Amino acid sequence: MRFLIAAILALPILHAQSPKTIFLITDAEGVGGVCRQEQTDPKDPEMRQLLTGEINAAVEGLLAGGADEVIVWDGHDGSQTLSTLTIHPKAKLVMGGLSASMLMERRFTAVGYIGQHSKANIQRGIMAHSYSSLGIQNMLLNGKPVGEIDVIAAMAGHFDTPVILLTGDQAAVEELRQIVPGAEMVAVKEGLGRYNCISLSAEEARNRIREAAQRSMAKIGTVKPYKVKSPVTLQIEYTTRNSLSLDAKYRAGAEVLDDRTIRFKGEDILEAWRLYRSR
Repeated sequence: MRFLIAAILALPILHAQSPKTIFLITDAEGVGGVCRQEQTDPKDPEMRQLLTGEINAAVEGLLAGGADEVIVWDGHDGSQTLSTLTIHPKAKLVMGGLSASMLMERRFTAVGYIGQHSKANIQRGIMAHSYSSLGIQNMLLNGKPVGEIDVIAAMAGHFDTPVILLTGDQAAVEELRQIVPGAEMVAVKEGLGRYNCISLSAEEARNRIREAAQRSMAKIGTVKPYKVKSPVTLQIEYTTRNSLSLDAKYRAGAEVLDDRTIRFKGEDILEAWRLYRSR
């Protein structure tokens, strides 16, 4: 009995000592100084330098704020953008595609976005799109137009992980603010049109990101995970050049609505996203 009481009393101490691991998901369209489509080529040297600088600034801030580990996923265009030669020496890099769960089953302490753009069809959203600028016209989650920001936040929330940080253009910041108002956010540029922007200098963007990342660590425990109501419907409207195949109606959990639109229904976001991702 005495041992049991001692073990129970030790539980809060053990929990407090659990390592704080932050998962940073990267993109390119929301990086400061990137406003033209050709700049988003994963081998573009200027974009790689700008993105890596923002990532490393975020890692510095997170570590200064108390993070024990930062894992970065190279999430832009086939995971060909980042290099272990140039990321922060204390960061770890995930390269390649992720499973439907987006690694969230690891139950990170928190999630952040770096270089994020807004969803499709947003005015002043720089190169705004929802997962595929060429393939997808619209994406709806429970009837709401969404892009990467909502889907990633919802997947993290499914595993009780909060989003604490986003850096990107002003449209992306406003998008996250609608669902996670307590997160730290940095707008590194303002969109004037799809390919026009007013951008901070690289140095200023990094300074603001570093400071916001450090502040974001204090939000852990106060920012709640973003949850979407179950059951979940995920509707994809493809572009006019991407009609659905004739056998699309036979996909598991699928309902074909018209020539370019398909809907999936799952008990939760993970199941709906897994059904969409399966071929």
